[in-house]
Amino acid sequence: MHSGISRRALIGVGLAFTAAVAAACTSAIRSGPPAPSPDVAATGPGSASAALSVPRVNSSPARPRATTTPGTTTASTPGRSTASRPSSRPAAPPTRTSRTAPTSTRPPGGPAEQISHGPTDRGQVALTFHGAGDTGLARQILQIARQKKALITVMAVGTWLAENPEIGPAIVAGGHEMGNHTWSHQDINSLSATDVTAEIVRCRDLLRSQIGSAGRYFRQSQSPTANALVRREAGAAGYATCLSYDLDSMDWTDPGASAIRANVREARAGSIVSMHLGHQGTVDALPGILDDLRSRHLTAVTVSTLLRG
Repeated sequence: MHSGISRRALIGVGLAFTAAVAAACTSAIRSGPPAPSPDVAATGPGSASAALSVPRVNSSPARPRATTTPGTTTASTPGRSTASRPSSRPAAPPTRTSRTAPTSTRPPGGPAEQISHGPTDRGQVALTFHGAGDTGLARQILQIARQKKALITVMAVGTWLAENPEIGPAIVAGGHEMGNHTWSHQDINSLSATDVTAEIVRCRDLLRSQIGSAGRYFRQSQSPTANALVRREAGAAGYATCLSYDLDSMDWTDPGASAIRANVREARAGSIVSMHLGHQGTVDALPGILDDLRSRHLTAVTVSTLLRG
């Protein structure tokens, strides 16, 4: 007998010890080495943690890529959902379409502009004739203008053209200009809008049918100027200009050739002169008028030439 401890008991104790050691080893293998503490992780090369740490390639976060949507910037970071946030730069203003500067201050379809004088620096005047009356006298005016190498502008009344369909083409054939002087030469500033429109449009359409053009200019009847209503309707009918004048020859009063010539002697460079077909005094005065202009180095031209240069 041994010292009071049986052999069976010793074997049991040994087996229990062996099992405990094996269990401890298994637990250690599964758990791995202990994680380093924050303080150890911050140590430099040569420390225990340095041997376990992974080298840092780029510690700064990736910079988000901005989209081009005006007013916002879209950030796209790997691993994150896309978000929209205000941009630090203000959105660009909308692009303005450049427009060519208009050749006239009159807006398209707007009221006609009233003109009574042309440029004063080119030595030109415009003799404008009320188109009505005896066509025989009108043809004499055309003949004198041709002989004196002058050009005129005839502002024709529609009823006169309708009654004398050959006169319009004859005027244009001589290189002269025609315009619209209403259909029936009423006091147009006193008419209603409907009647004003009719006066302008009827003459316009007849001009187109006879000479292929409505003419550039409209002249109001029985007044040197057009009121706002007439200018509005003239513009709506396609006329950019209501043609007035700065000198009245007064030939319509039949004062005689000498008085008419004296009146027109007041013309200056740029003047637009009001005269009339159908008056014998005008026919008699015209040669002297054109001679007077030439002696003062002034040339009689159409209104379009005067205003256009």
